[in-house]
Amino acid sequence: MPSPQEDSAGMRPLDDILVVSLEQAVSAPYCTRLLGDQGARVIKVERPDGGDFARSYDTRIHGESSYFIWGNRSKESLALDLKSPDAIATLKSILARADVFVQNLAPGAAERLGLGEAQLRKENPRLITCSISGFGPGGPYDGRKAYDLLIQAEAGFLSITGTPDTPVKSGISIADICSGVTAYHSILSALLMRAKTGIGDHIEISMLEAMAEWMGYPMYYAFDGASPPPRTGAGHATIYPYGPFETLDGQVLFGLQNDREWKAFCEQVLERPDMAFDSRFVGSSGRADHRDVIAEVIAEVLPKLTTSEALARLERAGIATAEVRDMAGLWAHPQLAARGRWQQIDTPAGAMPALTPASGQGWKPQMAPVPRLGEHTQQILEEFAPGTVPDATADPKNGV
Repeated sequence: MPSPQEDSAGMRPLDDILVVSLEQAVSAPYCTRLLGDQGARVIKVERPDGGDFARSYDTRIHGESSYFIWGNRSKESLALDLKSPDAIATLKSILARADVFVQNLAPGAAERLGLGEAQLRKENPRLITCSISGFGPGGPYDGRKAYDLLIQAEAGFLSITGTPDTPVKSGISIADICSGVTAYHSILSALLMRAKTGIGDHIEISMLEAMAEWMGYPMYYAFDGASPPPRTGAGHATIYPYGPFETLDGQVLFGLQNDREWKAFCEQVLERPDMAFDSRFVGSSGRADHRDVIAEVIAEVLPKLTTSEALARLERAGIATAEVRDMAGLWAHPQLAARGRWQQIDTPAGAMPALTPASGQGWKPQMAPVPRLGEHTQQILEEFAPGTVPDATADPKNGV
């Protein structure tokens, strides 16, 4: 008898789930790409005049956008001019058969198009709708424009990131990614709930609220008027030693988590066993409070060692270390290669490697191509709206 894994070969968790998305930039596209990875069919609705503006964020991949290639595999592109009533009717005919509708248009745009959640779910009670916006409806910021950096600022992220002298934004679109992930797991929860109730739901994702949730530790650290975590560069505000430290020929990055590791670090790395029993350095808070004293000792020891010598001591002590890799180093990371995490996907720029960060024993992620703008328009129209008037898709003017 075949195993459950063999029985489910070729199956994925979201097989037979149809997702329709009016999406742009990062947050919604990343959400729907994650749904696509799990097997959902994702129809990406785009304007005929250029489509998702993330297509033109850069031209780093043989003329294609790095953002777009990353966030849009396993999707079908449907080009519709949503200023046309015929196009709206076509889209509604698809949504009548859809399981999930995701949109991150400007606040109020979906409602103005007749695509508000109440109307759509009246016509398709099983539909799960998800709206991603900067601040959510209601409140004084309702309707306010929001971009990733602006949310990093509003959510306090900039205030704790960088050096003591200079706040620094995240090197990735962390607020967009955060809201996309929050939308993704909320949609999965809604699908589970629908399996119990038989009816859909509406999900409102605020980028500010999603990012504020990720800011939980620093918020609680500064609870009730307490001082916030200081900006410590690549170090840590409350754990020490933790971060990069200079060696004779470079640097090492390591971190300690508990008193046991502190004792081993003192004995085998610093060769100062007396410090292991110094009452000033007991507990993470004690070491953080006296980081200047510890830093002086580290500065006496590590800069006299080569990086390889320092790493050897740290490994003997059982201290976690890391290599500070650049992007070339990440592409070539031996652990990702050893675990078979790279697959090939087709894109408008040719075949590309793509990372598969999650899978089960019984399923593998869907890794279908990144679509060209409007690539699937005709076949989708033939499937969902046969006989559709051509000019529902042809006019490139005044897209939403």
